[in-house]
Amino acid sequence: MSDPVHKETERRPSADALLATSTERHQGRLKIFLGAAPGVGKTYEMLLAGKAKQREGVDVIVGLVETHGRVETQALLEGLEILPRKAIPYRDRTLSEMDLDAILARKPKLVLVDELAHTNVPGSRHAKRYQDVEEILSAGIDVYTTLNIQHLESLNDVVAQITHVRVRETLPDHVIDQADEVEVIDLTPKDLIQRLHEGKIYTRHVADRALTHYFSEGNLTALREMALRRTAQRVDEQMLSYMQAHAIHGPWAAGERIVVCINEHPSSLSLVRHARRAADRMQAKWEAIYIETTRHQSLSEADRDRIASALRLAEHLGGSAVTIPGRHIASDLIDYARQNNVTQIIIGKSRRSRWFEMLHGSVVHDLVRRSGNIGVHVVTGESAMDRTIEKAEGGRATNVAPATSVVSFTPYLVSTAMVALVVAIGFPINERISLPNISMVFLAAVLFSAIRYGLWPSLFASLLSTLAYNFFFLRPLFTLTVSDPSNIVALIFFLIVAVLISQLAARVRLEVKASRQRAASTAALYGFSRKIAAIGEMDDLLWATAHQIASMLKLHVILLLPEEGVLQVRAGYPPEDELNEADLAAATWAWTQGKPAGRDAETLPGARRLFLPLRTERGLVGVMGIDREQAGPLLTPDERRLLDAISDQAAIAIERINLATDIDQARVIAETERLRSALLTSISHDLRTPLSSIIGSVTSLRSFGKSFDGETRDELLLTIQEEAERLNRFVGNILDMTKLESGSLRPKDGPVDPEDTIFAATRAASRLLTHHRLVLEIAPDLPLLRLDSILFGQVLFNLLDNAAKYAPHGTAITIRAQLSDDNLRIQVMDEGPGIPPQDLERIFDKFFRVHGGDRRRAGTGLGLAICRGFVEAMGGQIFAENRPDRSGACIIIAFPGKLTVSRSEIDQLTDEQRDTYSDRR
Repeated sequence: MSDPVHKETERRPSADALLATSTERHQGRLKIFLGAAPGVGKTYEMLLAGKAKQREGVDVIVGLVETHGRVETQALLEGLEILPRKAIPYRDRTLSEMDLDAILARKPKLVLVDELAHTNVPGSRHAKRYQDVEEILSAGIDVYTTLNIQHLESLNDVVAQITHVRVRETLPDHVIDQADEVEVIDLTPKDLIQRLHEGKIYTRHVADRALTHYFSEGNLTALREMALRRTAQRVDEQMLSYMQAHAIHGPWAAGERIVVCINEHPSSLSLVRHARRAADRMQAKWEAIYIETTRHQSLSEADRDRIASALRLAEHLGGSAVTIPGRHIASDLIDYARQNNVTQIIIGKSRRSRWFEMLHGSVVHDLVRRSGNIGVHVVTGESAMDRTIEKAEGGRATNVAPATSVVSFTPYLVSTAMVALVVAIGFPINERISLPNISMVFLAAVLFSAIRYGLWPSLFASLLSTLAYNFFFLRPLFTLTVSDPSNIVALIFFLIVAVLISQLAARVRLEVKASRQRAASTAALYGFSRKIAAIGEMDDLLWATAHQIASMLKLHVILLLPEEGVLQVRAGYPPEDELNEADLAAATWAWTQGKPAGRDAETLPGARRLFLPLRTERGLVGVMGIDREQAGPLLTPDERRLLDAISDQAAIAIERINLATDIDQARVIAETERLRSALLTSISHDLRTPLSSIIGSVTSLRSFGKSFDGETRDELLLTIQEEAERLNRFVGNILDMTKLESGSLRPKDGPVDPEDTIFAATRAASRLLTHHRLVLEIAPDLPLLRLDSILFGQVLFNLLDNAAKYAPHGTAITIRAQLSDDNLRIQVMDEGPGIPPQDLERIFDKFFRVHGGDRRRAGTGLGLAICRGFVEAMGGQIFAENRPDRSGACIIIAFPGKLTVSRSEIDQLTDEQRDTYSDRR
């Protein structure tokens, strides 16, 4: 009996299909009216559909429609808004095309565009009309359009072979593949030829020529078949997605889909080949499926190898290989077929005995009874080679569990001991307690054998329990004779119950064992995914991957990644750094071709290892090589699935680290380019401007120096001096920034009087402050600080220079120095426009300059960055804020109290330094 919960789960909609249908759509929808030849009525049907949408209230316009003089088509244009065509001059004529810009500006809900494969007039924005339609769709506008099947690029050669006419106007197949709807406008060849005779397609002269060269009944029949096949091929995928999204059970036999069910029998290879031939005859998609039940655990390695070989053969022949866990082969196969719209199932003929089928049932019979409208093909699937293989293996039946080469008698001895123990316990129980039936005690021994050792020991325990129950507890005692007929019935039913319990318990045992294995694999994969998620280094990731594969699958693993276009060994377990020539050739082929190579593969099988490409959606990221010391196939189907899961996670992690590295490199490159651009901009302006002034002044002095009076010459010389000093400051800033970035700046600490340094900086910046009032607010008793006097003075000079640039002429620039909680705070304040709040921190970045007002201030954008570097190098802090009392900016320097010079250090000063400091106080 099938599990209702399982059935309910299987009927749920596909998550992938629901996601695809629920994705937010920003593009317009495309509907193509597809015909086999001109004249079938594509334009007529498009106009009918457009007018129907207009009646529904949809905003519809005609972008371009070719009526070819047909009266009935022209009549359908009445009532539709028609956009004027765009005139394009070409050579000596003026041609008209669809006005794409007018459509985009008008932005209707639906636009009608005829002849999708049309080639536009040279000089148009796009070469092809389908490109115009793609731009319209990108703008969110729906499009109805027409197309003939012969215009598809992939069919161009076929059409030319059939009709002996080469179609010049073609479009890529992806246009029709991406269409939301394709409606075939079909007309029989006889009716189309009749329309041609009646002049409804071409004029009489053109129609006679078309009938002779193109519109023959054979050509039209072939084109009609191509149109129907191409549409059915596309619609089949849409139908499957719809069924999955709406949890509809199939099949819908619009297109054939074949599934071949395989098992461990040698005939599975022949079944796979039969399925391929059937798929070729039906032009159908096909796949091989293996239902992995609990019985899979009892298969021998040879049987599992045959299953793996059959699945590999299916992939080699162009099909798909699928393995799914299940409990009942027929039910699971039917459920899979209905979910995937399978129309034909191929299965091998049962080789079980009639007695075995009566006891256990027949997969073939169950499949036929439950198939509904799915076709079931039962074939022998057996070739002479299969019979030879089976004979060599002793003719073992497919559905009987293989016998082990070494039989263990321990389970049977333990089962015997358990039955004996039950007999020993049953005697006192039977004498002291009146039980309805003492036989129930024997079921404990049967259950123990089934749970502990499996089916056959439990069946042995069932038979032994039956005999013991008869011998020790049924009268006459200590004989196998049964005198009471009712006891005979009880004995028979006891045996039946014992056998059923043993089978159920043995099946549960296998399912528990399989569940534990899957749980262990899932837990290992989960642990591995968490481990690699936290790894940020490539070497650590590769070593973790190699160790995980080696420990879980007992394989030797080697991982190779490309370095400068050449594969290099990056990790291995056990460690190995070199490959022999055959392995290197196989690894290189796997990398370049993206396919397995080496041992057990079809390419370069002489290699010691099997090399598998590691890929993601973006492409290949590396190659993994595996080998095992034992002879024979490397991986079972279970191991291959586990390896695929690990390698997929590893490939994604490798790509993640590669992307992180690429992002870091891109960020560095972008920052470098930004700084280079800023530096070049600064040089182009702040270097050329003073140079131009210097060159102009020098040229004037040399050319007209004798005619200038003394005042004019002094003014020109002063200009040269000021601009040269400006250049010197510019070059100095760049050199200072270079020192900061290279880490070569080492401040020279010494006792510095802040008041002296402030006065020195104001004197050096006197020319810059010519148009401003300087206000000094210096608190008395400022302590000496351990600073670099040159760097400290440069900081103050740059702050005064910055304030002078941004403060209007005639305003005050204030320097305030005071102690605050043993910290020295120096503030440089101006009365300019202030700093935008979002830029208070950014103004200390290299080459950053606040843009405000109507002009760009002169400067490199390095001054404040150098100030921060110097101040922090001396142990202080610098930050910016806007003045709270008025408009203006305030740059604050804070030096901590720990930089204050102590009394003992003052005593070590020279006499001149001590006298100067005493005078200040």
